Amino acid sequence: MILNFFSSRSWQSWDVEHRPLIPEGMPVLVDDDLRFEDGPAAPRPTAVVNRWLRELPASGAPAPSSWENYARAVKEWMEFLAEHGVGLFDSRVRLKAALSRYAEHRAAGPLKARFAATTWGQHMSILSLFYRWAINEEYATAEPFTYRAARALFAGTGREVKVNLAVRRTPKPHVTIKYLEPDFTDLFRKGLRGLAPDGSQDTGFHGRELTRNAAVGEHALATGMRLQEFTYLLPWEIPALPPEPTAVPIPFPVPAGITKGKKFRTTWTS
Repeated sequence: MILNFFSSRSWQSWDVEHRPLIPEGMPVLVDDDLRFEDGPAAPRPTAVVNRWLRELPASGAPAPSSWENYARAVKEWMEFLAEHGVGLFDSRVRLKAALSRYAEHRAAGPLKARFAATTWGQHMSILSLFYRWAINEEYATAEPFTYRAARALFAGTGREVKVNLAVRRTPKPHVTIKYLEPDFTDLFRKGLRGLAPDGSQDTGFHGRELTRNAAVGEHALATGMRLQEFTYLLPWEIPALPPEPTAVPIPFPVPAGITKGKKFRTTWTS
């Protein structure tokens, strides 16, 4: 299967009266034999996919980069189905069996074919959108996905949504936190104090307020605050120190005005 991108350059020489309505840069899928139909009123699946792609700008996907991602996701799915003798608009039983095999292929198949959980979720979302469109347009009678009902809350308002069970679960945000390497952290602390990597005084460094800089750096490392949160932190929002030095972490309230999503939370500092 060939993936091409439409260009209206020199359309006046195409023997058409008006410029085609296809958006500039729109992906176009073409079968290897360069045919779009098998007979009168018998469009191939690629022609149906192309129609869906052309409607994306008016369906909530105005960015050309999104069009390409959508086209590649459907193209790879169609190629996989063809390898196993399953049609794009086959029966639900065969489509579900193909989806199970596709999930195994993308999770534990050849390294080049494997998807991360987020990439797999994106592809399943795209295919779900395509099949729902195809069913509404009466091109398809079934889809390979199973859904469950859920309730989504945003800004105090709830609404019923359908959750695609084919999407893999992803780690919670705190699981995906990336920590600095210990050797870099040590170098960072020494640099703020005006020290060389071996801990001796750096004779080539003439910074000011080294103690303050070191304290601020330690505070950033201890709290793990986001860049936005740390940038807009005010002096009087820093909690008072305990009467005596302690090894126990000190609760550090992060104001809702500077947090992501305006959600108050409590972190810790040394």
